[in-house]
Amino acid sequence: MAEEIGILAKDKFCLTIEEASSYLGTEEKNLRKLVNSNAGFVIQNGLKILIKRQRFEQFLDNLSSI
Repeated sequence: MAEEIGILAKDKFCLTIEEASSYLGTEEKNLRKLVNSNAGFVIQNGLKILIKRQRFEQFLDNLSSI
């Protein structure tokens, strides 16, 4: 839906797993493993998992590999 109105991933507050995978250029299965650790960047809406983009970027700044 967001793509329909032209919002870029870099401008969104939250990303889906699929959007974050595309944005970061990594596999969804790796992101799902990180999400399971729930390091303060995850919002769960029922079964839908959303990633707080800015907090996730800060978390990734401290990693050397995913």
